[in-house]
Amino acid sequence: MPRPSPITQTHLQMFLEIKNLTKVYPNGVKALNDVTLTLGKGMFGLLGPNGAGKSTLMRTIATLQDPDNGSIHLGGIDVVSEKNEVRKVLGYLPQDFGFYPKVSALDLLNHFAILKGISDKRQRREIVDALLQQTNLYEERKRSVSEYSGGMRQRFGIAQALLGNPKLIIVDEPTAGLDPMERNRFHNILSEIGEQVIVILSTHIVDDVRSLCNRMVVMNNGTILLEGTPAETVAGIQGRIWSKAVEKSDFTHYRQTMHVISHHVSEGRMVVHVFADERPEEGFVQADASLEDVYFSTITKNRG
Repeated sequence: MPRPSPITQTHLQMFLEIKNLTKVYPNGVKALNDVTLTLGKGMFGLLGPNGAGKSTLMRTIATLQDPDNGSIHLGGIDVVSEKNEVRKVLGYLPQDFGFYPKVSALDLLNHFAILKGISDKRQRREIVDALLQQTNLYEERKRSVSEYSGGMRQRFGIAQALLGNPKLIIVDEPTAGLDPMERNRFHNILSEIGEQVIVILSTHIVDDVRSLCNRMVVMNNGTILLEGTPAETVAGIQGRIWSKAVEKSDFTHYRQTMHVISHHVSEGRMVVHVFADERPEEGFVQADASLEDVYFSTITKNRG
């Protein structure tokens, strides 16, 4: 029988405030470079390539490592010095997570609920059943998690992240490798959650941010390069994206002489997208800007 969502409407507005966060690893890599952000309720997209510093930022927010400098506050909680208090109100879905073999989703989620401090047996069962319903796993609750598909495992990961009615949820590359149907189902779950709490979505998949997030940043080399709503960022480059089909043999020339932000092959020819205030040369046509153009133009402009 369907149960009510375990996420309630009782949360007061809470902000996650990150100020001047810096992290340098022993090998000299500066993973975070003076990062400052303020996040409120809703879905926040953290967009960037592999190695951009996204995972370092999220692991630091999730109390899994300390910054070298800077501060993080969640409401009145000092994230760096009050780790146990943060963990009480945090849900975290890492990119990869392990699970016990031959243990059903029902038993495993019940075990996680005990670890989360939900001691009342009846309340715990109601919460676990509700989460399995919310993530569309209730009919498969007695199956071992090790037998689940990739999408089902991700949905189970969200179920465990929602235990304890968290105020902050962090999800790292949640749709990587999912088929379109599972990806759409996962989007629906995240969209519902993001209406009521702070959700940080880290990804390199532009479509995930476009579909889900009301605010976003583009990050690379540990630095925030761009911040705004998806619509604002697209509007900011409208009229400056130009497209042309060129011969593959000429591609190097265009890349050397223009700000080529992306390219793809169509009918045997190379179609290039160029960022420029005016038409770069004869044959280029103005293209409607997209969030993908925002991402590529930002990353390539700041390529170091």
